Amino acid sequence: MLLPLVPSLGIRKGLVISSFFRSKKVLPIAELVTRSSSNFVLRHRFKMNVAYFRQLPNEAQCAICFHLASERYRIDKVFNFSRNVTENIDASLERMRTNIEKEVKKKSNKKKKNKPGTGEQLPETENSQAMQELPDVKVRFFDVRKEQDLQDITISELLNKVRNEEQILLKILDDDFRIDFNSPSVQSINLPQSILAGFYVYPSKLELIFAEREQSEFQWYRGKMPKSNNAQQIEWTPVGSGFSYRAKPDDVGCHLKIVCVPKNAHKAGPPTEVVSSCEIQAGPGQCPFDIRHLFTQSKLVSEFQFRVVTYNILADLYADSDYSRTELFKYCPNYALHIDYRKQLFIKEILGYNSDIICLQEVDAKIFELDLVPVLRMKNLEGHFKAKGKTAEGLATFYDVKRFEELDRQGITFGENLETNVAFQGLWNQIKLNEKLSARIKDRSTAIQVTLLRSRSAPKKHLLVANTHFYFHPDADHIRLLQGGFSMLYVRDLYEKFERELGLDRKDFAIVFCGDFNSVPECGMYRLMTERFVGDEMADWQSNEEEAVRGVTLSQPFLFKSACGCPKYTNYTVGFQACIDFIYYQCEALRVNDVVPLPSEEELMAYDAIPSPVLPSDHIALVASLEWNCKS
Repeated sequence: MLLPLVPSLGIRKGLVISSFFRSKKVLPIAELVTRSSSNFVLRHRFKMNVAYFRQLPNEAQCAICFHLASERYRIDKVFNFSRNVTENIDASLERMRTNIEKEVKKKSNKKKKNKPGTGEQLPETENSQAMQELPDVKVRFFDVRKEQDLQDITISELLNKVRNEEQILLKILDDDFRIDFNSPSVQSINLPQSILAGFYVYPSKLELIFAEREQSEFQWYRGKMPKSNNAQQIEWTPVGSGFSYRAKPDDVGCHLKIVCVPKNAHKAGPPTEVVSSCEIQAGPGQCPFDIRHLFTQSKLVSEFQFRVVTYNILADLYADSDYSRTELFKYCPNYALHIDYRKQLFIKEILGYNSDIICLQEVDAKIFELDLVPVLRMKNLEGHFKAKGKTAEGLATFYDVKRFEELDRQGITFGENLETNVAFQGLWNQIKLNEKLSARIKDRSTAIQVTLLRSRSAPKKHLLVANTHFYFHPDADHIRLLQGGFSMLYVRDLYEKFERELGLDRKDFAIVFCGDFNSVPECGMYRLMTERFVGDEMADWQSNEEEAVRGVTLSQPFLFKSACGCPKYTNYTVGFQACIDFIYYQCEALRVNDVVPLPSEEELMAYDAIPSPVLPSDHIALVASLEWNCKS
């Protein structure tokens, strides 16, 4: 028996192929057996003698599903119906009766037309007699307390009785079905198209109804496909439990199966299982981040220290396109550009740093929701997402909830706020008359995300964590420098607001500013952060003659340093290698405790450049441990 909620049934009888309540309307039975590109089959196991009724809020339809299994009448089928809640139950029962009767006749005809063991057809008279032996199919709703059938009420009134815990049965032929209303259920579950030994696997898609993922149960099994290539004949061995499973070397060559029991605080629903379409493959071998993990094998224990990661994980939007495969990253094998492959690598890499604060750039919205949030949450990491305008990727900041309490979160897209944000007005007024410049910077989707955190172990200590990703174009040093200026105006405004409202002392309140700044140390952004001033003579202002910025200077009041210094490269492709990612920290309040070494150039060149089969992004994660200067 796979799970306590599942009866001990054989494969053929116990595994009912169905897409139980898979959409707002119940699919026709012909559509219920599915085979998708990512799964062999989606299966739901049903408790015998339970009829599942479901009505979503504000929906006029009620979905009804039950598994009728009777050896006597040779029926083993899942029936699905969708009825309007205003319909009289007598009409609904007649619809059920008609469908069940058709199935009974079909099975009886198949049985009676042939003599057992001979294959010879029965004479017409005997066949007619057999047809007359068909049962009288009766379907009714029965009130147990009143000991009488329900009649002349609507589906809606029936559901109200069930809600009020009146014991109502659905009686079909010889069987009684308990009515389970709005039971937790799995609407959709998929496994990824790539599963590597040594890496985490989890549902690439999981949609639950009336259930919570955190309360649901998950069991993992492995099995080898038989020579018959029939997935139903696989012998399954339990290998783990929980939302995710780390595939082992012994699993190579096997398929994986996950069984989900959807639950909420009150009850459990029918278990659902899905089998992977792919076999588990051997991993790529030792990855450069495996060596880096040797420096971060455990979490920091000091209440005055915390580890920070910034990482551009390369959005699927940019990695898996014709241009990326044929031009931008043509040195990288196509399979290693697929998101199902890459996400296994960057999730293992991120988790292995045992960080307290994680700032990510180029995060696909779907990767944030379906991958990062559920997996990182298991490691006590909560986060929030800021989309870059209408782009399908953006920024994500995560923090360890055991180390920090989130007090506030903010975020804006610069282009949409240049004319309206009060903090921007002084700088905006200096550049808005240059029409080409103002149009270009307003059209950018560049965003910034800010999170205010308070240390749980040292409650006086507060962090303002900023995360951004500046514009990338080669002729846009002036745009990036202006984005740096607007960033610091925004951060300064929030810093002073929180300082004032919370009554914070500056020795206990520090800024950590992470991101992909697309700006090398020789450019103005690095000078603005580390020297606090950029004059109008800065070469960045002239990077595009038609949009040249004249007579503008920038300043900001905080003294920052780069936690990882200025390494030779943080981005490494065939066409470009440079240091453009930084962890800036406010050195009046913080100092660097240690920095995790970057991969060597030889490691990055093993496949000509990155991304590669062993590194999932064209950027390198920066990892540094910071410490408060004042320990009181």
